[in-house]
Amino acid sequence: MGSRMQIGNLLVDAGIISVKTLQRALTMQKGSGKRLGVLLRGLGIVTEEEVVESLAKQCNLRIVRDFAGHAFAKELLDLVPSQMALEKLIFPLKRHEGILAVAIIDPFDNASVNFLAEKTGLKIYPVLATRDDISSAIKKHYLNGKWEKSSGQKILLIDPSRLITKMYESALANEGYEVMVAPDGLDGLKVAYLNLPDLILCDQMMPRMDCRNFMHALRAHPETSHIPIILMSSKLSAEEEQRALDAGFIDFIGKPATPMHLLGRVKKIFSLLGEYRQSSERNILPVTREECPPLQRKQCM
Repeated sequence: MGSRMQIGNLLVDAGIISVKTLQRALTMQKGSGKRLGVLLRGLGIVTEEEVVESLAKQCNLRIVRDFAGHAFAKELLDLVPSQMALEKLIFPLKRHEGILAVAIIDPFDNASVNFLAEKTGLKIYPVLATRDDISSAIKKHYLNGKWEKSSGQKILLIDPSRLITKMYESALANEGYEVMVAPDGLDGLKVAYLNLPDLILCDQMMPRMDCRNFMHALRAHPETSHIPIILMSSKLSAEEEQRALDAGFIDFIGKPATPMHLLGRVKKIFSLLGEYRQSSERNILPVTREECPPLQRKQCM
């Protein structure tokens, strides 16, 4: 049984959600790129604490809270690579007598636990924490507290071709957007966490971290889970476009695209997002994915 089913069934067993609610949520989750817990919280069905408490009870694990303000030595932080901390939301808490206690959000992530045990030579003792608590600790201790939001429209452009990024960066900047550039998925993830862009354009064939793993890592963090992503690809076909939309990308742009074409799509996305936010403020929200306008569907998931 996959972790998403385990989490859903735990919430049902705890009486927090009904079987019908779980079935509907799993249907909505398909192709959204979101974890089940993130989706349920976004819909206001469960709270983060309810998810953590249910998991802790089932897995017989402790819960740790509000630890970002504590002091952590660099030697301890180095035991969990920054890339893993950012991608998997894992934070080292304490090392003692051959045991490394780590805060995690997913008690079923055996691969990460085994990796850390092999890397450090220590026995890994997982402790559950909320995304907010782990994200706050990562922000303070791995990113030096620079996880900040600004008021302007910011676009993150991720592409290994410097020629392409320079061309698109210039076009977007001339329209008044603040543009950030990264050469690959991992660097793009760090830039996104530090700067919280309003929109991300990423190439399908990124080195070090592919586009789908990039999206899943982005969706795992509360601060970045809402950021829309446009996929850019040289594979031009209706099937590729549909696969991208089903995977959770808000739009698909074929490469090579002219700067004018890219600008037009970016402006259209920002316009649709603005309309969606206005509807949200008036509590006029689509009930199902099928009721959303095409380019807004992924924001309704």
